[in-house]
Order: sequence, then structure tokens, then C-alpha cells
Amino acid sequence: MATYDYIIVGGGSSGCVLANRLSENPAHNVLLIESGRRDADPWIHIPATFFKVLGKGIDIHPYASNPDKGLNGRPSIVPQGNVLGGGSSVNAMIYVRGHRNDYDTWLQMGCQGWSYEDVLPAFRSLENNERLNGQFHGRKGSLSVSDPRHRHPLSEAFVKAATEIGIPHNDDFNGADQAGVGFYQSTTYGGRRWSSAQAFLREAEKRSNLTVLTERRVARILFEGLTAIGVELLDGTIFKASREIALTAGAIATPKILQLSGIGEGAHLSSLGIKVVADLPGVGANYQDHLEVPVQGETREPISILGHDKGLRAVGHMLRYLTSHRGLLASNVVECGGFVDTAGTGQPDVQFHVLPVLIGFVDREPEPGHGLSIGPCYLRPRSRGWIRLKSSNPTEQTDFNANLLSDPADIETLVRGVETAIRILDAPALAKLVKRRVLPRPGVEKDPEALRDYIRQSAKTVFHPAGTARMGRADDRMAVVGPDLKVRGIEGLRVCDASVMPTLVSGNTNAPTMMIAARGAAFMTGKTISG
Repeated sequence: MATYDYIIVGGGSSGCVLANRLSENPAHNVLLIESGRRDADPWIHIPATFFKVLGKGIDIHPYASNPDKGLNGRPSIVPQGNVLGGGSSVNAMIYVRGHRNDYDTWLQMGCQGWSYEDVLPAFRSLENNERLNGQFHGRKGSLSVSDPRHRHPLSEAFVKAATEIGIPHNDDFNGADQAGVGFYQSTTYGGRRWSSAQAFLREAEKRSNLTVLTERRVARILFEGLTAIGVELLDGTIFKASREIALTAGAIATPKILQLSGIGEGAHLSSLGIKVVADLPGVGANYQDHLEVPVQGETREPISILGHDKGLRAVGHMLRYLTSHRGLLASNVVECGGFVDTAGTGQPDVQFHVLPVLIGFVDREPEPGHGLSIGPCYLRPRSRGWIRLKSSNPTEQTDFNANLLSDPADIETLVRGVETAIRILDAPALAKLVKRRVLPRPGVEKDPEALRDYIRQSAKTVFHPAGTARMGRADDRMAVVGPDLKVRGIEGLRVCDASVMPTLVSGNTNAPTMMIAARGAAFMTGKTISG
């Protein structure tokens, strides 16, 4: 039976950071276990072809919730990366940290040491920013962050149209002020995706003290008393940990592993025949996700990227990419967007993701023809769902109740987001390119009931599940981990992924998840982060 100092469960965005930071000390033997494959698919590494990876469905796990009342009875389908690098290997590469108030709110909720000023050094330590430096950015980290090498005319037109309705331009959403519209920086380098695996694992894999296992799934954590001592895989293999185990399997898989291991609501686990190690009712609760609603316009001319992945045009794009790492294939497709305060609170509550093509989703075919898609997305949802075991069988799906849009405030935020997106679509810079609005159908926005029904019928995930093992004070019964990310009442076990977020950050979750892992590694090794 092999023994390691540290075992990391999950080789995604956070697991790769941990593998790097923990294996820096050659005296530490580290094991990283990933359920998916290695990130060998060439489409992963070309920025614009992540849609091919999603379409294949091999390197993702499409979690599906129970039918959700808030979505007119539709399930919430949440594809998650199931490959080394996790979400950072299959996402749109947008580099956004969230709003500083997100972290100051965490502090107010009892997460000592997690204010914006506390987490900023960790962000800076990870980052190698091509353009920005100084108070808010770093250039010495391994995570390459760069400006877009390709700007589609429809993306340019969106940014101009948004400024025409009074939204300010912003060229740094991670700087002093998040509000405004512009082009996103992305986790790319030299025209290639720079995933967490590329940034952190490639370097660490050269060390003899790191072992990486892929296509192996952890069934449960093993304990002696209240101390985590190892993991058991689905095939019965056991690995021992002499120091610590870190869960980095993501906000849907991590609470499942915790519950299978006897950590969760005691009465529920007992009813399934699972021995209770720690009665923590917060495990699996507090589920949150970002939802967006499509606002789409058909263009007068065939200028979108529709069809550019086929025939001679695809060959031309590939030739240009192979010779220069530029052109359409160097684009992250979701090139631009922004953050808007629709409620007048002084802080953005809606984010826009903009694509120069009409898109659908797994439960909806795309609208025909050429056009662009604007996705207004709420940033701080109030609705909460939960993930609970149905049985003690680790291969059985969980009872996943996303409970989205159950709080009326979330619907109203999306209403304001849709109305703002329509105003942008109607502004001169886009109006001269757009022939007609296709979604929502014209007139729907004038009928309050129809607009809210459209939102419930078309809202979809932005792939940001979080909060299911949240951080909090020692006297907070629903907190699962403390500010040091240790599972309450347990020795040798931490959670270091988006599960620990008490509330979702105001933006894309990849960078914050890596920040959490960097801080987790610092807690485990006692090293200070200098960013």
C-alpha cells in the first residue's frame, strides 16, 4: 500500500495549483488523482476549438439536476471539465477575479483572512500578465494572462454599442473598478490556451516526487478516528496519506465524496447506512450557480463565425493559426463583455458574455443564420440548492436540486439584464449590422409575464457551480470548513476548490478557484505568499 505525504483528489484548476505548490519541496511525496484523461486532445489547446471539446463530450462530465421548477421543469445541465486542468482546459479562458466586495463580504461572513486585500497577493503570485502590472497584477507567476489576438467585428460593434448607451469602457476588469465593457483578458500564451495544467502541472510533472494518476476515481476518504489517513478508489485501491488530503474535485463532486466518507448531515448519512465521521449539515447545501439568458440578433450580412469550422474556410483558419498562432483560431470566441450595475447599488450585478455567432445549448438548438449572442448573467444569486446522496453507492448519481431562480430577486436581475442587452442591440453601432432580434422574440420584453417566462424557459448555466462546502466561523453550524480550509472537526483534510465559497464571486470562477488552491497550499506548507 503506497503512502504519500499529500494526496490531492481532483486534477482540475485547483488541483494542478496544489500539485505544483506542494511538490516544490523535494522532501514531500505528492499524489494527484484525476478521474478524467490527460489533456492530450489537440483541440483543448487551440483557444477557439473548445466548442469541439465540449461537443465530443469525452473530457467533460455533464451533471444534470432534478427537474427544476424555476426553469419551467427543465433540469439544470452543468457540464464540468473531466480532464487534467478541469474547467481551465475546456472553458472560454476568461480571466476575471470578481469584485473586491465579494471577498470583503466573505470576511464579514466570518472568513477571517479572506478580504480582498488578503487574497490579492495570491492572485498576483499566480499571474504572469502580458500587459498589466503594478498594484493589481503580477508578472512573475506561471499563469499567462494576455489580451485577445483576434477581435471579431461583431465584438468590436458590441463594445461600441454599449458605450453608446452610456456604459463606460473598461480595459481591466480586475483593476480598480470592475464596471464597464471591453475585451476580456484570457488565460492564453502565444495564441494557445494556458490552462492550470499547462501553467502549473507541466512544471511539477518534471519532479520525481509528484505522481499523477488519471482515469481513476476516488470513492471515499478513509479515517482513523477523526483523522483522514487515506483514500479508497472505486476499484478498491487504497493510498495512504501521512500529512494531509485535499479535495479539489469541484463543487458537485466534492460534497458527494465528503458524504460518501461520512461527513455530512448525520441523520441523512445514517439513514443510508453510512458511518458518520462528522455531523456537518452544510455539506452539499448552499449550492449556487451563475445563469445567463440569450439575447440574440440576426445580422444583415453573413459576418458571424457560423460555418468557419468547415470546408476551405476551416483549412484557411488552421493554416494561418499554424503559421502565426493568430487569426480566428487564436480567439477565445467570448472575446468581450462587461459588468453593469442595473440596480443602481454602486456595484455591477450583471455580466455580459458576447459571442459573434447564434448559439444554442444542450437542450436547445441554435437559431438559424448569422448573428451574435449577448448573454446577460446575474452575478450574486440569492437562490440556493443542494446535493445529497441517494445511497452509499459511489457510482450512483446524487439527488441534485439546483433550485435555481427560486428567489424572485434573481429573476428581476435577469429581467434588467435582458432589457439592458436589448438596448445595446438597438444602439447604432449594432443596429446597422443587425437585421432583426431573434431572441427574445420582439414584443416579449413589453409583456412582464411573458418576459419572465422566457427567462425561466431559456436560462442556462455559465458553468460556475460553487458553495457546497462553504467556509465560515467555528460557531456557524452550516460551515463545512474554517478559514484555513480544514474540514471542521477533522484532522488532515481540507477542501480547496469552489465548494468553499460562501457566496459566488461576481464573475468567472476559474481564477478565484486557483487563488483558493494557492492559499490552501500555503496553509498546508506554512509558506507565505508574496505577490
